[in-house]
Amino acid sequence: MESGPRVPRPLRPGAVVAVRSNAVAYDEDLASRIREQLAGERDLTEKKMFGGLAFLVGGNMAIAASGQGGVLVRVDPAQSDELVATTQARVAVMRDRPMPGWLRVDTEDVRSQGELARWVELGSSYARSLPAKT
Repeated sequence: MESGPRVPRPLRPGAVVAVRSNAVAYDEDLASRIREQLAGERDLTEKKMFGGLAFLVGGNMAIAASGQGGVLVRVDPAQSDELVATTQARVAVMRDRPMPGWLRVDTEDVRSQGELARWVELGSSYARSLPAKT
């Protein structure tokens, strides 16, 4: 008996098919803009996480192009309240818990290079202040 390509059985009417995907939906243009601003950063890596593309400095997340739109920025938790009060950022909520030190900034608030540069610098300077992960 010859073994050929496996032919899938036809689905019965009304069958539900589960499809798994590791695809992460995020704004690729925004990710490119972040990448450009971090050009030359030592020990920079990119990793798909938190539903987007994260940029890590020394193994610590600095900023991510979020799958929810905009950016997710890691900042000093002691700065969270002041940044929320003085900018359009809001504290990120993960698993129904507010996470001081993790801020969400909408796409509209990082449209200009200057606006994005501020958040990239805040995130990358905080990541550099942490012990490097190996």
